[in-house]
Amino acid sequence: MMTVPVRIGTRSSELALRQARQVAAQLDARGVPSELVEYTTLGDRILDRPLSAIGEKGLFTAELEADLLAGRIDCAVHSLKDLPTADPQGIIVVALLEREDPRDALVVRAGVDAHSLDTLPEGARVGTSSLRRRAQLQALRSDLEVCELRGNVGTRLRKLDEGQVDAALLAAAGLHRLGLADRIVAYLDAPEWLSAPGQGAIAVQGRADDEALLSTLSSLDHAPTRVAVTAERALLAALEGGCQVPIGAAVLEEPEYGTILHAVIVSLDGSSAVRGGYPVDHANPAASGIELARQLRAAGGAQILSEIR
Repeated sequence: MMTVPVRIGTRSSELALRQARQVAAQLDARGVPSELVEYTTLGDRILDRPLSAIGEKGLFTAELEADLLAGRIDCAVHSLKDLPTADPQGIIVVALLEREDPRDALVVRAGVDAHSLDTLPEGARVGTSSLRRRAQLQALRSDLEVCELRGNVGTRLRKLDEGQVDAALLAAAGLHRLGLADRIVAYLDAPEWLSAPGQGAIAVQGRADDEALLSTLSSLDHAPTRVAVTAERALLAALEGGCQVPIGAAVLEEPEYGTILHAVIVSLDGSSAVRGGYPVDHANPAASGIELARQLRAAGGAQILSEIR
């Protein structure tokens, strides 16, 4: 039984704190005390530029990982989609909590009469900080004006309510965790609309050599979530994707076909896209992601990626 509190590193936004508290609650249920250590990361501080323009990996994670390696915290909690696909040396993702709804969601300001992307008024201003969302939106509704919308969930909703944009695309998981599901007017369903690989999953990082704590943290791992996000992130890694490349992925349970990984690569202006699906091997989900990535490249995805880069 551990008696010294586990120091949990987390960003200081309300959503990040709620995610970290989920980890703390699960540790507490196992008789393990913990305390939160809050951080403001580079991605939190730079709000006047699109994420894709900053051009650095680990925008929301690097400071926490540095302190984890230095022993100033014992583990770190992140939204999995914020983590680069390659683990830093000496750090592993030891646990993935049960995934929340991985879909994107549409939110509109008061006075906008819309209940779906299709019903948004022509020329409506839609806010997002994601190239993936921007590209898919332009592919579906080239008449809409896509606007850069940065900040935490509360900040983006405030900007929406102030009229800076007419609608916004956000992760459903964040809105659910913040008790804001009532703001959602529509969920964007896969496979027609694909979210970020790993979206909705909470990741717990630990030091690879901290055997005692890794044993405790590993008990938090949710096996079905790990299978799904391993396939999605293996695809992303094989495509050498990140925040600068519009790649969407989602694992769906389909009654007729079983567990299927769906993915899309979209050009920045939404004018071209390559889609595909592939069965997920539960014993080796990463191999499924790599194979689908190969198929997408061969079907024209390589050309889209080369033009983007």
